[in-house]
Amino acid sequence: MDQESGPAERLVLHVEDNRDHADLVDRCLSRHRPDSRIVRVEDGEAALDYLKRSGGDGPPRPLLILLDLRLPKVDGIDVLRTVKTTPNLATIPVVVLTTSDSDSDVEAAYEHHVNSYLVKPDDFSVLDSMMKDLGDYWLDWNVQPVEGH
Repeated sequence: MDQESGPAERLVLHVEDNRDHADLVDRCLSRHRPDSRIVRVEDGEAALDYLKRSGGDGPPRPLLILLDLRLPKVDGIDVLRTVKTTPNLATIPVVVLTTSDSDSDVEAAYEHHVNSYLVKPDDFSVLDSMMKDLGDYWLDWNVQPVEGH
């Protein structure tokens, strides 16, 4: 699922270093959102590289970023900070999807303008339902500005 997609597709950039977690999330989201493409990167540096190249002649700009917090090379809070302070990226919704329910992690994410903070549930059926709702909201119901405006 790490291939790049065409501009007409609904692209989700999934930043997750744990392959098992990523596979579960991607499988659930794909099941409910077959019209979407998931590009997965395994560290914060790769996420920032993808985002810097996205749009125009580069890979497609994501409609949504699913971001883990504990990442190699560049951690999730630093990725979030960069996205939300970069003018051509700041309007992309970022949803933290993590195992951490630490108050300090939640606070840090919201201080850096995360759009939503979700804790990964242990129960697969709850995760599946969460991914359905997440896809419905962020990829269907949420209205985003047109890129470049």
